[in-house]
Amino acid sequence: MEARAIAKYVRISPRKIKPICDLVRGKNANEALTILKFTPRAGAPVLAKVIKSAMANGENNHQMDVDKLYVAEVYANQGPTLKRWRAASMGRGVKILKRTSHVGVVLKERA
Repeated sequence: MEARAIAKYVRISPRKIKPICDLVRGKNANEALTILKFTPRAGAPVLAKVIKSAMANGENNHQMDVDKLYVAEVYANQGPTLKRWRAASMGRGVKILKRTSHVGVVLKERA
């Protein structure tokens, strides 16, 4: 049995979230939340929110024991990119890419 949660269209680049995903992959769910609480990166609160949501899904929808859950899979995939323009010198326009992410977590129970 597994519990999933996905946060879509998060306004942070996947390049910034992927190193944080590596920190918590394979850890106990409560331990992962503690690690994220003390991680000073912009994507840490986003990932913590997704892990809490997956824990709630496992507890309420699948009757899983919250203390036995661990982070089996965690990923941050590329979402759609918002394309914007910024004025530059000599009448030019410079492209600004505002990247988004789809952050997903799969929790499983340890036997």
